[in-house]
Amino acid sequence: MGKKLVAYFSASGVTEKVAKSLSDAIGADIFEIKPAVPYTKKDLDWTDNNSRTTKEMNDPESRPEMSEKISDVSQYDSIFIGFPIWWYTAPHIINTFLESCDFSGKKIILFATSGGSTLRGIAEKLKSSCPNSEIIEGRMLNFNPSIDEIKEWAEKI
Repeated sequence: MGKKLVAYFSASGVTEKVAKSLSDAIGADIFEIKPAVPYTKKDLDWTDNNSRTTKEMNDPESRPEMSEKISDVSQYDSIFIGFPIWWYTAPHIINTFLESCDFSGKKIILFATSGGSTLRGIAEKLKSSCPNSEIIEGRMLNFNPSIDEIKEWAEKI
């Protein structure tokens, strides 16, 4: 595996912790996918039909703006993308990220955190945002996996 990048979105810090462990374990660069307007606790209230995240996730065309774009992905062969699962899929800011660069020919490996959801079907849902890349439904990295466990998984890909 050539040069690697771990890009992640984390609303509460859980995915961030896992992304940093993954980056350390595999010697990858790291990039945080940050929304231009940070999410508040009220925005993240999935039980509120009027919360920002509920509105975004109910609109398949929603593309929350990022605060910054990554400057160049051409140097990376493999890109690990991590996120919390919202409404059984990736938050739409992941689509924003994928549509912000040319990922042609790249291997994209997904990882996620969730209290009970899986990655099943998410790669297929994201394919339209980066059609010329290979997207792999990687793994759920919940419950603080060890560096050795993360490294072993990443090296198998």
